[in-house]
Amino acid sequence: MRFFKFNILAFLQQGLSAKQFRRRAFADLLRGSEAGKASLNDVAPDFIERIQVQSQLIPSVLLNRLGTQEAGLSDAEATAKRERVGLNEVEHEKPMSWYQHLWLCYRNPFNVLLTVLALISYASDDDIATVVIASMVLISTLLRFAQEKRSNTAADKLKAMVSNTATVLRRDIAPDAEYHTATSLHARDAHRIELPIKLLVPGDIVVLSAGDMIPADLRILTAKDLFISQAALTGESMPVEKFAEQRDHSVRNPLERDNLCFMGTNVISGTALAVVIGTGNQTYFGALAHRVTSQDRAVTQFQAGVNQVSWVLIRFMFVMAPVVLFLNGFTKGDWVEAAFFALSVAVGLTPEMLPMIVTSTLAKGAVLLSRKKVIVKRLDAIQNFGAMNVLCTDKTGTLTQDKIVLERHTDVFGEQADVVLDMAYLNSYYQTGLKNLLDVAVLEHAEIHNQLNLASQFRKVDEIPFDFVRRRMSVVLSEYDDQHLLICKGALEEMLAVCTQVQHGDTVEPLSPTLLEKIRSVTTELNQEGLRVVAVATKRLVPERDIYSVLDEAELTLVGYIAFLDPPKETTAPALKALQTSGIDVKVLTGDNELVTLKVCKEVGLTVKGVLLGSKIDLMDDAQLAAAADTATVFAKLSPLQKERLVMALRGNGHVVGFMGDGINDAPALRAADIGISVDSGVDIAKEAADIILLEKNLMVLEAGVIEGRKTFANMLKYTKMTASSNFGNVFSVLVASAFIPFLPMLPLHLLVQNLLYDVSQVAIPFDNVDEELLLQPQKWNPNELSRFMLFFGPISSIFDIATFALMWFVFSANTPENQTLFQSGWFIEGLLSQTLIVHMIRTRKIPFFQSRAAWPLIAMTVVIVAIGIFLPMGPLASYFKLEPLPLSYFPWLIAILLGYASLTQAMKGFYARRYGWQ
Repeated sequence: MRFFKFNILAFLQQGLSAKQFRRRAFADLLRGSEAGKASLNDVAPDFIERIQVQSQLIPSVLLNRLGTQEAGLSDAEATAKRERVGLNEVEHEKPMSWYQHLWLCYRNPFNVLLTVLALISYASDDDIATVVIASMVLISTLLRFAQEKRSNTAADKLKAMVSNTATVLRRDIAPDAEYHTATSLHARDAHRIELPIKLLVPGDIVVLSAGDMIPADLRILTAKDLFISQAALTGESMPVEKFAEQRDHSVRNPLERDNLCFMGTNVISGTALAVVIGTGNQTYFGALAHRVTSQDRAVTQFQAGVNQVSWVLIRFMFVMAPVVLFLNGFTKGDWVEAAFFALSVAVGLTPEMLPMIVTSTLAKGAVLLSRKKVIVKRLDAIQNFGAMNVLCTDKTGTLTQDKIVLERHTDVFGEQADVVLDMAYLNSYYQTGLKNLLDVAVLEHAEIHNQLNLASQFRKVDEIPFDFVRRRMSVVLSEYDDQHLLICKGALEEMLAVCTQVQHGDTVEPLSPTLLEKIRSVTTELNQEGLRVVAVATKRLVPERDIYSVLDEAELTLVGYIAFLDPPKETTAPALKALQTSGIDVKVLTGDNELVTLKVCKEVGLTVKGVLLGSKIDLMDDAQLAAAADTATVFAKLSPLQKERLVMALRGNGHVVGFMGDGINDAPALRAADIGISVDSGVDIAKEAADIILLEKNLMVLEAGVIEGRKTFANMLKYTKMTASSNFGNVFSVLVASAFIPFLPMLPLHLLVQNLLYDVSQVAIPFDNVDEELLLQPQKWNPNELSRFMLFFGPISSIFDIATFALMWFVFSANTPENQTLFQSGWFIEGLLSQTLIVHMIRTRKIPFFQSRAAWPLIAMTVVIVAIGIFLPMGPLASYFKLEPLPLSYFPWLIAILLGYASLTQAMKGFYARRYGWQ
């Protein structure tokens, strides 16, 4: 399967879930005015024919062909179909086989280089070098395979905790069914249930409302103001309206059919009832799958950082290896031995453990985050989590308790009026779109005041669903046959725009400038008390029709206001303080009134530097918005596209931006942010767009996740610093020794064994502790800083390597080719121990072992590797590895050299940190 031609680590680092990758690939594939038409050549003709027929059939005939009814399938029928057609998943999402995974874990430039060296050694009858190099390849591949297998398993389990669902009709649900049964619909024996999307089958009847993902290919049966975003398939940003009937039967492109919806799109507004006509590979999505799998994926910032780190080391390898080859070839005269030695040096500079270390560190971070109620959908999002320095968040439910209560219901003059509560209750009760927390609060308040029998006196005629442009919604009811009653509620300014009269008691009067001023005064006072104001208006209509539209929201009579209270959470103030301490600037992006938002910000201790309204954002160009985005703290009365534009402006200013939201209006901004954060209770489209899901909508949980992300990043950075500086120092020492010593300072076998042992010692780095000060500020990949670090600390080890050369040459008289084994044994131990020591020196800016102690797995691994390094020359295997025992008088000198190395490195760390900082 071509989908798996990429390394799985790269896939995880890529920054897209399988679904997100396919959708973005579709967007790239189909973008443009002729996008959809251009893709038809790649869809099987029989698929086009089938979907055309399903679009044209009358609903009763279509339902009969699909073996279903208006009330949906029974549980038994759905199970039988699922066994026949399979799960609602595209086939190439299936996990790769173990041997494919193993091959991909092996296939990287570093392992290929080692394999070539092993083959050369084997051809040269150098069995020991062959075994050692093969062991390096085997250990690197198997460790990576095991870690990635564990990380994939953990990631799958975590993602399963936040699976998307669809609202489906079922007939005759068994009493012991695991699904949640909701209110019955008009169809007999039909019940709404929430079903995992993958369990849908053809013939299922699906209920759609704002915020829903389209879970399969659907034929619409009924629709009311249904607008669908098809950007994931066509790249077109504007939503399209869908209907139950096809208006133009000559349209061949399925995406342009009025009564069809496709997997991967989402509902912007409105409601609908639809039947599933295709699942899995039988969807339009599946029909184009082979085109998607051939598309190359864009490299994310994280993957680019990892690649840059690798190439820094590879460039040094390409420079150093030839220099070592020619230097040893000319000075020693043995070009074959020089070639082996140069290849060993090249191996020493290759970060073959980097993929394994990165994967295991990210996987461990994801598991730890899950324990803190943070679910990571993309492993590389952890790095962005730690790098985030601006957090954009909504107000409701994040800063506040998300437990909205209806505090007051007043007329236009601020006096309590029961008629306002009655109208608001009827509106919330009869609307079938996305019921938000305000509707829930109205219904609960009405229940307390025994108004439930009010709804039974009315019959619903029609509904005009909410959208984020109008910011209001209406229902049309009939109490008597001689008139219809339109009840509209929404944001104050948008309501005033369609009102021409106001009601006070039994009198109705025109909306004059004086009254308008009074209205603003009353609502401002309510806002300053921290109450969110929603206006309620009505309109009496002659019952000439049963279908109404947005155009009917005109010449309304303002009845009054309902005011809601959403008190701040107790945890918000300490969480904001913790985020500020962590170097994260919090900005509030809300569709609510600025006065209410300022009141909440004051109560939670958030310092507001400036306020910017959505109406002013529309008047700004990109440069003006970029400047305003940095200076303001509160952005109020925003539309979804304004939120997205603000996030893009902040990113353009160089910030790593996180956006936290859970509504359909947050989806564009979630996609635009470096890291999208949603909650498990959010709408489907918000969870799909997010990179991280919080199981609890709490800034304190978020702050804990940020810290864990920084720990994960810090441990990845440790490995790259250690590997780069240590390997560069070793190679620099090799160059010096090669120029002045008449024999090889270390055999290729010694270099390979030393490198193997050092790499094994790094396996415990993902479990290491991190200093507190490294968690205080956001962190980013910085390849340029890595090069500077390598050049700064690498030569320090060379100073003490040269001291070891002098020790072996002058003190122990290992200065002839006959005594080269003693020389090589002395440098082998010193080189391995200094490399292992640098792990503890560079992992912290503090004094190691005293001010900052590594985690016990890393300490244990260090002790084991040091013991093996000393045992090899001193034990019975010495001759096998072409080493020899050293005199006991060597070891006091060794201790002195290592202490000197540690002291100088510690001193240089202070100088480096003061000048360049310590990441």
